[in-house]
Amino acid sequence: MSLFADRNKIIGTENAFKIGPHIAKVEASGTAVVKLNLGEPDFSAPEWVKTEVIRNIQLDNSHYCDPKGVLPLREAIAGQINATRKLDVNAEQVCVFPGGKPSIGFAQQIYCNPGDEIIYPSPGFPIYESFIRYIGAVPVTMHLEEEQNFTISAGQLEELISPRTKLIILNFPSNPTGGVTTKDQLEGLARVILDKCDPHTRVYSDEIYENIIFDGRTHHSIASVPGMEKMTIISSGFSKSFAWTGGRIGYAVLPTAEEANAFKNMNINYFSCIPPYNQAGATEALKNPASGPWMAEMAQTFEKRRDVIVNMLNDVQGIRCQTPGGAFYLFPNIAGLCERLGVFDAMGTLSKDKKIYTSPSTLFQMFALYSHQVAVMDRRSFGAIGTENKHFLRLSIAADIESLKDGVRRLAAAGDDRVGFQRFVQKGENLF
Repeated sequence: MSLFADRNKIIGTENAFKIGPHIAKVEASGTAVVKLNLGEPDFSAPEWVKTEVIRNIQLDNSHYCDPKGVLPLREAIAGQINATRKLDVNAEQVCVFPGGKPSIGFAQQIYCNPGDEIIYPSPGFPIYESFIRYIGAVPVTMHLEEEQNFTISAGQLEELISPRTKLIILNFPSNPTGGVTTKDQLEGLARVILDKCDPHTRVYSDEIYENIIFDGRTHHSIASVPGMEKMTIISSGFSKSFAWTGGRIGYAVLPTAEEANAFKNMNINYFSCIPPYNQAGATEALKNPASGPWMAEMAQTFEKRRDVIVNMLNDVQGIRCQTPGGAFYLFPNIAGLCERLGVFDAMGTLSKDKKIYTSPSTLFQMFALYSHQVAVMDRRSFGAIGTENKHFLRLSIAADIESLKDGVRRLAAAGDDRVGFQRFVQKGENLF
């Protein structure tokens, strides 16, 4: 009898947190690390949100509440969705969760039987891929290509759809690429879905970065395409838009109240309910007129950083970086740098048991951390299936501009340090 159930070997993790102990290990030696790994805004939540949370704690609003989410918050979410997506949803179609992650796993558990197929983006948020095999479903990878600005065409999606397709995951603006789709692109995807999919197929539209969008663009949701409101789950939350990652307030807007109640039942089984004082803060965040300008100013700050750091990355020999349209990430292609540094050759020298846990971008990620004290994320952290020949890094620009510049300079220095890299690989420690 083994200690752990077999399914524990299947589920993955989020490497942005997994790399934390490595960072701590480096810093324990007395060397500071430039941290460009976590997707967390370097802003504080708005004062009116914090004030409302504190006020509700002082009012003793800290007891059990509706597992679906308190009604004022669900009404505010429905109102915001209707105003921004031109829909007609109500509070009974809304379910609130402790952050944006639970609804990803819940959607897979609620809608999918073993053998059903889930189409998901890669590169994409790691929890998408992590859960699929855990629940017995079949992963169908939707590779987002650099040449298409990390978006997907209607024709490419159509090739992935089969009679077993039960869930399609979309995420725009994207983590980790910052890719943004146009209204026309979404309409093309919608036409394929409406034409090819069973009416019970669901589209999980992760729109958590909806308020962090650049270059005068407007956020568009596939749920706004006529007919898609009956098939789309809109997922969003307060961690990114309001720099409130610790508040853990996310939500989903479901096609029907019946589906929202199924998600509510999962909440009951896992969490009982979400802290009501934080829900009060989230309600204030949506209702306070100062929130819109506050979010716009934060997005403008990210956009300015993006412009500076993209140019710096593109000046590094062997790095090619697109200009993202939203979120607060850069996703540079480092294939040329890996070639120049000898990373591909080093992969060939590794034993089989090490190769399965690493990749060229992983080797460079760990070398950059341990030898040049800059923390970034490798390509495998955002979907591993079918990524053997894809060599990218994710940099979070949720850091002050001087730290970002220093981080790029360190990456450039790592790219020039062929002798140091060979020594790092030969040592055989901390390769993944």
